[in-house]
Amino acid sequence: MKYPSLPPDQIAILGSEDDTAIATKEVIRRFHDAFDRHDPEAMEDLVADDCVIENTNPAPDGARLVGKAACLANWQRLAGTTETGFAREEVFVVGERVVVRWRCYWGEGENESIRGINLMRVRGGRIVEAMGYVKG
Repeated sequence: MKYPSLPPDQIAILGSEDDTAIATKEVIRRFHDAFDRHDPEAMEDLVADDCVIENTNPAPDGARLVGKAACLANWQRLAGTTETGFAREEVFVVGERVVVRWRCYWGEGENESIRGINLMRVRGGRIVEAMGYVKG
């Protein structure tokens, strides 16, 4: 199922378009491209050894995943499934920081979806932090 989403290269850089922002944008573009293609293996070089995820669930605070293996397994599981999908609504980069507004679909329409946001950080060409929040 195809969801209405910004193309992976539709990422705005706010502020200075310096080397850090450009590198951050490229890592996030590749990350989103892997999700869109349902290609979990493409994520392996994008996650830092010391990555930390604060997941969207379970409520109220979400699970905290620490280390490359745990974070990569979480994202690869999500990217590998075709029963759900993520549609990017807005993505912007400020230096090493990234904001992604998204909608996760598990069915045909918006009544079978939920909206959320990820606050991410990239360092040295790898994702080091992702904090997810959802409406609902």
